[in-house]
Order: sequence, then C-alpha cells, then structure tokens
Amino acid sequence: MSAVRTARTVLAATAVAALTATALAAPAVAATAPQKTDHRATQQALDAAVEAGVPGAVAQARSGRSGWTGTAGERGGKDRYRVGSITKTFVATVLLQLQAEDRLDLDDPVEKWLPGTVRGNGHDGRKITVRQLLNHTSGVYSVTSDPGFQQKVFGPEFLKHRYDTWTPEQLVAIAMTHEPDFAPGTDWNYSNTNYVLAGMVIEKATGRPYGKEVERRIIKPLHLRATSVPGTTATMPKPSSRAYSTLSIDPNATKTYDVTELNPSLAHAAGEMISDSNDLQTFYRALLKGKLLPKAELREMTQAVPVSAEMPEVRYGLGLMRQKLSCGKEVWGHGGGIHGSASEAVTTRDGEHSLALNFNADWTGDTQTVIEAEFCGTAPKS
Repeated sequence: MSAVRTARTVLAATAVAALTATALAAPAVAATAPQKTDHRATQQALDAAVEAGVPGAVAQARSGRSGWTGTAGERGGKDRYRVGSITKTFVATVLLQLQAEDRLDLDDPVEKWLPGTVRGNGHDGRKITVRQLLNHTSGVYSVTSDPGFQQKVFGPEFLKHRYDTWTPEQLVAIAMTHEPDFAPGTDWNYSNTNYVLAGMVIEKATGRPYGKEVERRIIKPLHLRATSVPGTTATMPKPSSRAYSTLSIDPNATKTYDVTELNPSLAHAAGEMISDSNDLQTFYRALLKGKLLPKAELREMTQAVPVSAEMPEVRYGLGLMRQKLSCGKEVWGHGGGIHGSASEAVTTRDGEHSLALNFNADWTGDTQTVIEAEFCGTAPKS
C-alpha cells in the first residue's frame, strides 16, 4: 500500500491504498470448504518488507480452523498495534446495529443528530446523511488534509504535540474552515472527518461515547482481549513493539523517530483503536459471517460505491472495502495507517480465509504484497 509512504495524512493512508475493491456485494455467500493454504509466499513478503527498510512486520492468517503466524524483524507474533482506519469498520458496525434497533436511520440528515455542527464554507449538515458519512460520499473536507493540522500532527512538530488532547468538536471545526470537496452524493473522497462525525452521532443516539458502544457491542461479545479504544491514553499495552516514522512527506527522508507514544484523540473515531492480528481476524470473520449484523444491515454495509474513474474496480461500502486481487480472488476488510503503523485486515466473503498484518513503519513497505502472497501465493519480486 504505497499511500502510507506518499501521504502523511496517515489516518487515511493505508485505507485509501487498500481500495482495490470491485463490484457490489452479493447479499449472501454460502460458506465453502477452506482450501489448504501455503504461507511460504506470505512469509517471503514479510521478509521482503524488512529488507526494504520496515523495522518489523507481523501477520496472522486463518483458513478454516487452521492458523498461521509469521514475523520478520523487530516483531512478536502476539504484538498489539495501532490499527488506524480499521477503526472505521467498528464504528460503521455500531451505527448499523443502531439502525437495526430503530434508534436511528442511516438516511437521517446529520443535522438531526448534530445540529449546527456541519456548517461553514458551504458545508451543510441538513443535506448530508449518516450513510454518506460512512461511504465517504458526503463531500465533507478531511481534517487530516488541513495544512496546519498536518504540520502539527504529522510533521516534526508532532514531537512537541504528541500528548495534546483533541476533541472531536475541534477536529470538525478545523474541517469546517475549508470548502466541501463536492456536493453531497455527487462524488467520492476519503475523509477522516466523516468518521469523527459518525462517532459523535453514536454518542448522541446512545448517550455514551462511541468507544463505550464499540466495547459493549463488539469487543466484549467477541472476547477481543487485545482490542481497545484508548481515548487519550498515549502508551501502548503489552506485548507490543516500537513504532517508527520519518515525520516527513519526503520519500527520501532517512532519519526516523520513535512515535510509539501519542494521544490518539487526534484520530478519534476515524482511527484511534488498538488491536492485534488475532482479534482483527475474529472481528472481520464474525462480521462477514453475519454474527454482528442482521442480514439486511450486512447487505447495506456491503453495497459499495465507485471511488474513481481511474480505478473502476474500486468500491467502498459502509466502513468496509471489497478488493479484487491479481488472481481474481476477492477479499473484504479495511486498511489503517497512523504514526509508525500500517495495518491491513481482510477476509473472504464467507469469512473462512482471513489475514491481518502490521508494519511498524509508515514511510516504507508495501502491505499489498502480503495480501497478494497470502491469497494468491504470489511472492514479492526481488
């Protein structure tokens, strides 16, 4: 996923790059007998990432009841890591659950839940629906594209501001100082502000912070013991490895910094969560198998919209992406990038073959090669 190197809006980075998705999802797919999987190519892809400069890489895969763990460099197989925009799938799942409970409708205008919040420079929450937040068709400007925010959060100034607390209202207010990317529903653009707003909608609808709802509805029922919504906690739980960044948009930058500790409120519901490869597989497998959502809501989640004319095969659902690989196989999931961390979590539509991985670097390495290796058996080119 080259975007994690070329865009320092790292909350969106690997998520955008993960978009090699295709076609609308079928409402349901029957489970098929898992095929025996050879993980040698996957290990080769991890090794190649470390040879290319990634300090450490970890991946876990499951095929049916068979599991495999691979590491390279400075990593342990049970490491926890910041999952960045993978948080978005958890958030979208909670909102779809709330719709199933008739507590909100995804076609509600954002203004209904957050009156006066999405206003300014052409933004109008009366014309934007919750659904458009989730599939990035709202046109709302992404806070992580704001030059001032980038300088303070993603550049060298990060070292002075890494422990600052950001409220979701502050993040949205920054976005509102810019014009929208387009009129609601007329185009697609990845915006982290969309999911900051989605988290705020959850709080309004339930009376509890979005993270508490994620814990109550997903983390606890699935027994995801390595998964957390850290809020303002800057440290990482153990076991974990260090995270590194060049804190620069210059692809030739060589000096790296330890960015392990940070106040994840800078990401909020767009990308603050922590997990490990085992938990992420459990989550996506349960989601695609229909254990978290009724059939109608899962069908809505997997109805995806085009991303661009340049990538006609790419589509994005409600916090969930569908990706067609070089060998023709399709996987569902999401990517996530944040300081010193590039993650992917994907599974086949029947939930039988899954993969979750992380690189502890945000300027180098190609996570896509690991996905291709696992599902297509394609070893990276030397």
